[in-house]
Amino acid sequence: MTQHASEPPERLERYRQYLALLARLQLDERLRARVDLSGVVQQTLLEAYLARDEMPQHDDELARWLRRILANNLRDEVRKHHAQARQVQREQSLQAALEASSQRIEAWLAAEQTSPSQQASRNEALVRLAAALGKLPQDQRRAIELHHLQGLSLAEVAMQMQRSRGAVAALLFRGLSGLRQRLGTEEGF
Repeated sequence: MTQHASEPPERLERYRQYLALLARLQLDERLRARVDLSGVVQQTLLEAYLARDEMPQHDDELARWLRRILANNLRDEVRKHHAQARQVQREQSLQAALEASSQRIEAWLAAEQTSPSQQASRNEALVRLAAALGKLPQDQRRAIELHHLQGLSLAEVAMQMQRSRGAVAALLFRGLSGLRQRLGTEEGF
């Protein structure tokens, strides 16, 4: 097998946690229990692999391409679960919402980087952040996603998670500490 033939699966696999993060952020809380998000991400990676001849060379373009595939797969899942009462506006805005989530994540990583090498570094940081978030305990990850990535207030996070504000603040503190530790131990972060 040539180097080129083995590269796409490894290159795509780096985006698994990133895509899972975006899917969690975009799928309505009520549907999340009925949709297998890991299956949607797996389908996205499979479709990308099957279309590897169209795979963009630059990481920024690859991330955008994968977000489009993910948006289509999430839209298909939404359609399955809302066949009777289809939410056309939600389906049409899913791609825009994924782009907005990606931009919030980038902003959260301090996005004042402009050179091509800095952009490549930021893209790599996004992938590492998503992987580190995926390793946190579920409650900590959820609190960080709701507060920092979806922009909900502490009170709104507490209401959604059915916890006190103090408990959510503690989850955020522990989660952010865990993220710093995981990301700080990696070379170059």
